[in-house]
Amino acid sequence: MIVSKWYPKNGRVIFHVDMNSFYASVEMAFDPSLKGKPLAIAGNPEERRGIVVTSSYEARKYGVKTTMPVGEAKRLCPDLLVMRPNFERYRTASKEMFKILSDVTDLVQPVSIDEGYMDITGCAEQGSPPEIAETIQKRIYEELDLPCSIGIAPNKFLAKMASDMKKPMGITILRKRELPQKLWPLPIEDMYGVGAKTAEKLRKLNIETIGDLAEYAASDLKRILGINGERLQNRANGIDQRPVDPEAVHEFKSIGTSTTLPHDTTDETEIRSVLRRLSKKVEARMKNKRVLAKNVQLMIRYHDRKTVTRSRQLPEFIHTADELFNYAIILFDEHWNQVPIRLLGVTAQDLAEKSEVTQQLDLFHYEEHAEKEKLYDVVSQLTDKYGTNPFIKLQNPSQPNVTTSFQKDFLDDFKKD
Repeated sequence: MIVSKWYPKNGRVIFHVDMNSFYASVEMAFDPSLKGKPLAIAGNPEERRGIVVTSSYEARKYGVKTTMPVGEAKRLCPDLLVMRPNFERYRTASKEMFKILSDVTDLVQPVSIDEGYMDITGCAEQGSPPEIAETIQKRIYEELDLPCSIGIAPNKFLAKMASDMKKPMGITILRKRELPQKLWPLPIEDMYGVGAKTAEKLRKLNIETIGDLAEYAASDLKRILGINGERLQNRANGIDQRPVDPEAVHEFKSIGTSTTLPHDTTDETEIRSVLRRLSKKVEARMKNKRVLAKNVQLMIRYHDRKTVTRSRQLPEFIHTADELFNYAIILFDEHWNQVPIRLLGVTAQDLAEKSEVTQQLDLFHYEEHAEKEKLYDVVSQLTDKYGTNPFIKLQNPSQPNVTTSFQKDFLDDFKKD
C-alpha cells in the first residue's frame, strides 16, 4: 500500500495515546469479574464522603463523575462498586503500555501515567498512520487487556483534541482543513488548555465556541489573557509548534541537592541550618516537577572525604521542606558520628506525580486542608483527571487472589500479596 500521502515532507504526524478510564480498566483487567459492572475508584470507599477519582464507563452512564462524593455516586448508581486506588499496579501497567509505544518509535513523550505523545513522522515503513494506530491499539488491548483511544494529527494540540473525540477504543484523524467542521463548533470549555476560570473570561467576551476564539481579535485576547491568549488562539487555529520531547518524561528517580560547607564543622546549629536550606531547595524543585516523595536520603561527607548515605522509606508521601527537613534530621541524629563534616546533601526519592497520588478528601475538614493549600486550589486540582490532593496518606489494602486476564504476567507479584 502506498503510504507516502500520509507523511508530509514539511510536516509531522503526531499521535496522542490516551488510556480509557485507566484506573478502573486496570482493575478490570486484573480481576475480570469486574468487567461490565459500574466501578469507581475512590480515596476512601468506606466513607460516603470519600471522593471518586475515576469511574468505569458503565458507572458514567449513571452520572458518576470524577470528584463526586462516594455517597452521591452511590445514590446515582446503587449497584456501584467502589475500590481504593492501587498506584503501584497502575504504574506497572503504565510502564508496559509505554513499552509498546516505544516499539514503534523512540519519539515518545509521556505526559501522565496514562497518556503520551508519539511522533511517527519517520515511520512510513510501518504503514499508514491509521494502520500504525490500529496496531498499537490492538497490542495494548490484547497484551494488557486495556482500552485506549488514539488521536492522529499534524501537531500535539490537535492530536490531543482528536483522542478525546471518540472513547472508548476510538481512532480519530483531525486535519487542519477539518477544523471548521470538527473543532470550531465545540464549546470553549472543551478546548484543551482552557480551564473554568479562562472559560469564564472568554465567555464575557462572547466567545462561546472554539471557532469564536479562533476568529477573535488577537490584540484584545492578548490584552486580557496575556501571552496565553495568543497561544490559545493559535491552537484554536491548529497552530502548535511544540515537538514531541522524549526527555520531558513524567517520571523522576530522585531530586536532590548538596553543598560543600565553607569549613569543616561539628556545629549542630550550623548543620541544621544547612539541612533546612537544602530541604527548601528540594521542595522548590519538587513543586516545579509536581511530584511527591516517599523516601528521603541524607548524604554526609566527612573531613577525610569518607561519604555516608542513609535513607528512610516513609509511611506516606511528602512534599514540603519541613517534612524533608524533619526526616533528614532524624537520619542525621541516627548516623552522625560527631566527626567534622565537609559536605551535606538531601535527596527526595521514590517519587510519584501528584496526579498519581490521591487521598480521601474529608468534606467535613476543609479548613484543615485550607491551612496548607487554598481550598479552591485543591478542589480545582481534584477536577483534573485523577486528583492531586497530596496531604492525606493512602493505605494500599492487600489484594485478592484473582485470576488476571493480562496476557503479559507483569501483575503476578500483586497476586501473591
